[in-house]
Amino acid sequence: MAVVVALSFRDAADRHDGGFVLRGEVPTDDSGFANALYQTVGARLQAGHDVRLADNGAVFDVLVGRIGAAKKSIHAVMYIWHPGKASERLLEALAERTRAGVRCRVLADDLGSFDFEKVKPRLEAIGCEAHVMRPMGKADDELARNHRKIWIFDGEVALTGGFGIRDEWLGDGVTEEQWRDSNILFSGPSVTDAQQAFAENWQETTGALLPAEDFPRVSPAGRARAAFVASSGSPVISRAERLMQLAMASARRRIWLANAYFVPTRAMIETLGTKARAGVDVRVLVPGKKNDSKTSQGAQQLDYDELLAAGVRVWEYLPTMMHSKSLLADEDRVVVGSINLDPISLNKVDEAALVVVDAELAASVGEAFERDLEHARELKRE
Repeated sequence: MAVVVALSFRDAADRHDGGFVLRGEVPTDDSGFANALYQTVGARLQAGHDVRLADNGAVFDVLVGRIGAAKKSIHAVMYIWHPGKASERLLEALAERTRAGVRCRVLADDLGSFDFEKVKPRLEAIGCEAHVMRPMGKADDELARNHRKIWIFDGEVALTGGFGIRDEWLGDGVTEEQWRDSNILFSGPSVTDAQQAFAENWQETTGALLPAEDFPRVSPAGRARAAFVASSGSPVISRAERLMQLAMASARRRIWLANAYFVPTRAMIETLGTKARAGVDVRVLVPGKKNDSKTSQGAQQLDYDELLAAGVRVWEYLPTMMHSKSLLADEDRVVVGSINLDPISLNKVDEAALVVVDAELAASVGEAFERDLEHARELKRE
């Protein structure tokens, strides 16, 4: 039965992309890549960003710090928010700021946060406006979830990535039951686009607009160039699909990809294979047996032979669930966010990612990737 389900998942990935393949050379010079990104997903690559990784349990240290520094507003949309130690830590930090008059708005997806009704009254009691997004049983397509993970502080600082508010995300990423994940904190012009993504979800759920003061003019904050990309489900091609194809196609020297649910489209598999055969260093890191989705695990294994035959190197992460969604292309391009490479993420749900062009961040992502490989098993062709 597990094999049948995995084959069905693999078949869904092959069928959903509508035959879309990004063809031709993707420019990698400053203006060329920026133009390619805008053509592909409608996002502007802008200068003036400060970007910092907040991986594994460190994301909660960062969140508590940014909550404590907020002066006007705190907005959050989360796919997963469950009761527990992680939740309690954030509730305590939020309570301190709402007492100081900071506005707090929270959205949680009804499927991912299936027991959010235990958290919602606690948020409301401390002065946060909290809502369940897309209640189960009321949608035409119950898989059309909000899988985004976005926090915005004062409209000037934001955080996105793959984490959930659940105790598995509190740890070091190498201990069993302490999941490995990748997240990024950023300030600069692209925060306005993250705020807009939250605003459209808020409007869908409540019917209300955010006040104009929640969209301040954001000053440059650093040297990195970045673009925030929000994707929604599409019956044809989503921006998540377009973005990931673009990032892969732009590589000339390396693609280092970590993804929690690796069941990519036919176009992505062919792109990775073509790049590897052309001499690009293509490495893929996926979960091993410590995996919260046996369906995804079985489906990803169906692609191993083809990828390995093309020269793609594949590792399975061993210590715990590898939940990251990151891509490193060459020496300066990074994508970090909530986008899984499976048919649900690429076709059905709302997602978000930050695209960054910055050699310093790329070096940090590369170092983290190499450390992860020390805890992984490389697969070999039989």
